[in-house]
Amino acid sequence: MEHTHAPADGWKHTGVRVIPADSLDSNTPQTPGMNRAAAIDFARAGAQKLWAGTVRIEANARTGAHHHGSLESIIYVVSGRARMRWGEHLEFVAEAGPGDFIFVPPYVPHQEINASTDEPLSCVLVRSDGEATVVNLDIEAVEAPTPVAWIDPIHKA
Repeated sequence: MEHTHAPADGWKHTGVRVIPADSLDSNTPQTPGMNRAAAIDFARAGAQKLWAGTVRIEANARTGAHHHGSLESIIYVVSGRARMRWGEHLEFVAEAGPGDFIFVPPYVPHQEINASTDEPLSCVLVRSDGEATVVNLDIEAVEAPTPVAWIDPIHKA
């Protein structure tokens, strides 16, 4: 097993970092309808290959359509009910609740919707690069999207 020698500070300030919940940074690219806050990125923690933070969408609110360029995104639903729409005309839809994970591949146009009329949607967000990339889109969405259920390719029922 390979071991890298400790840096001059013995890993004190260059090793593990704990970012307190009350110090997240909202000065990150935003999409209308949500509030993103960065916890881990290159500027704040030196992350070379990851961006992590939180997203909050108020009750009965939706974001604008957007994608994240070449980045992969993982969304973990902490509380509330997420309704995801995606596709060139946001023609597909699926829902996720607390404890569920959502994977968004590169360049996929998508929109997050809080499916609850009285509870905020709170999620943890992780992306595959240390810098945030958000491309907001002007998409004409279909009126009635097609529901899509996830099919586990490994554990087929």
